[in-house]
Amino acid sequence: MLSWTCPTPLRDRPRVVMGHGGGGAMSAELVEQVFLPALGGWAPAALTDSAAVELGGARIAFSTDSFVVRPLFFPGGSIGDLAVNGTVNDLAMSGARAAYLSCGVILEEGVELDTVTRVAEALGAAARTAGVRVVTGDTKVVEAGHGDGVYINTSGIGLVPSGVDLRPERVVPGDVVIVSGAIGVHGMAILSERENLRFDIEIESDCAALGGLVETMLAVTPDLHVLRDPTRGGLAASLNEIAAASGTGIVVRERSVPVPPPVASACAMLGLDPMYVANEGKLVAFVPREHADAVLAAMRAHELGAEAVVIGEVVEDHPGMVVARTGLGSTRVVDMPLGEQLPRIC
Repeated sequence: MLSWTCPTPLRDRPRVVMGHGGGGAMSAELVEQVFLPALGGWAPAALTDSAAVELGGARIAFSTDSFVVRPLFFPGGSIGDLAVNGTVNDLAMSGARAAYLSCGVILEEGVELDTVTRVAEALGAAARTAGVRVVTGDTKVVEAGHGDGVYINTSGIGLVPSGVDLRPERVVPGDVVIVSGAIGVHGMAILSERENLRFDIEIESDCAALGGLVETMLAVTPDLHVLRDPTRGGLAASLNEIAAASGTGIVVRERSVPVPPPVASACAMLGLDPMYVANEGKLVAFVPREHADAVLAAMRAHELGAEAVVIGEVVEDHPGMVVARTGLGSTRVVDMPLGEQLPRIC
């Protein structure tokens, strides 16, 4: 307790709550105040979902992720798809094309083998689509009532090409902010299925492996500054993390942020902000202004970036803060999410 630093909202929460897994401020506090000190305090300048490390003369990206989504199957995907695409995408945000994955599966006693088979088949199909091999794994079974059907952990490795250096610290004023397509789709697809909500148009998850899109972008220029897949905490969390790590300000044009009408309607009905809803097949890129037009054109030529759009820029003002300019000409602060809006979306 004595090693904790202010502010210390964790002191007021003696037990873990769902917000600690939401990818926002509470998640960051848990890592920074509990796990990092226990591990010796070492950490890169920015805590990202994958790490690029030197090994045997090669630069390797390494990532691990756990998937506890409920329901296991939802419009546009399943926990099997997520287990592959989530880790592949974390590696892609370091510029690496995933090569190998591990897969650890925790099954709850009593889950139907047909369900496990469907999950395994979805996982295998996603791996083949992403061009990655699952080469090692582990299976555990826990007693009934001590799980939620199926949990999966995947870890992955891939090689980072020479000349690629994707880090928030490289972001500078003047950089252009691009998103690869519509936001909020994945989180709303899962919520609608879990809560049996029905809309005029079914919302399907955008779950997809982004390695090919990233390769297309890097073929234009290896001098991209940072990439991020805005999963837990949504676009707002990713932008805030990058602003804080780079010490710059970010200005977003609210009307430029692509939100599909069904997602906008669902969020309005439920009192949610699409900027905070999770995605699982979209990325946000910070690109030097001189390369922005070419990178945007290349993204739009790829099926996973066909709806790519510029949403803002990096500025010197208000360092560490994200600001949205509304359609009425006013501005609002886009804060880091505190806890969890949508539990178990990945």
